[in-house]
Amino acid sequence: MSTIQRRAGAYVLSHPLAFFLQTLKGFRANQGLLLAGAVAYYSLLSIVPLLMLVVVALSHVIDQDELLGTMARYLEWLVPGQSAAIVAEVAHFLAHRDVIGWVVLATMLFFSSLAFTVLENAMSVIFVHRVAIRRRRFLVSAILPYCYIVSLGAGILLVTLVAGSLQVLGEESLQFLGRSWSLGGVSGVLLYLLGLGGEILVLSSIYLVMPVGRLSVWHALIGGITAALLWEVARHVLVWYFSTLSQVNVVYGSMTTAIVVMFSLEIGATLLLFGAQVIAEYERVGRGEQDQAAQRLHTAP
Repeated sequence: MSTIQRRAGAYVLSHPLAFFLQTLKGFRANQGLLLAGAVAYYSLLSIVPLLMLVVVALSHVIDQDELLGTMARYLEWLVPGQSAAIVAEVAHFLAHRDVIGWVVLATMLFFSSLAFTVLENAMSVIFVHRVAIRRRRFLVSAILPYCYIVSLGAGILLVTLVAGSLQVLGEESLQFLGRSWSLGGVSGVLLYLLGLGGEILVLSSIYLVMPVGRLSVWHALIGGITAALLWEVARHVLVWYFSTLSQVNVVYGSMTTAIVVMFSLEIGATLLLFGAQVIAEYERVGRGEQDQAAQRLHTAP
């Protein structure tokens, strides 16, 4: 494996443009935008039920207001400018959670797992060379989304606790030689790094778990860092666009929130699958297959 990684790393460093173009070609051949649209659509159906399940479970451990505040802060990373609307729906649901029945709970579990199922199918298209060698058992595919939901809930619990500690730190000040320096700026930087680090870890975990077969941690980190950095650029562009140039509220009216969330999820899903394509191409060049297209799924004309 180390030989493959060295070969792949040497190729990427010596031919970065060729590797980038090769990745774009593979992404287009795999109909990446079409796959991203499917992932974004089912993510739109899944995001609110998933958050409701997580918040209902964690509200027994963490203060509800603190949990919703943390969720609103980091939802801005996923749906810039629209986190308040989503958190408001989750808060409204929490206010009436005493009427939750088993049917509603089962429905929420089903819809919250849809995005993971579709994402797994999209990954199987990009990593078709792995599927051709080894297929995942049906039971594993059925259980995997719910295991990931539990892991995501544990991650949100950890982030909430750490973010709360950093906010308390921001209210303190440093006294030295008769001068006082507020730690608010340090707290803000640490909160941003916490969000970025969490984003990279979540993306890397998706790349580590979703593709069939065993993926090295290094390859998963390559995809996670690539997708996270691209999303950071896209996120700031989206915030600037929707706050200055966009007239989407004039065109779509009451549907604005759904349209903006869908658009953000579409871009996020595209970058997520592009990161997976980077890993797939990295594996191929590591095995000396950069000139062979036989193992790639060609559906584009």
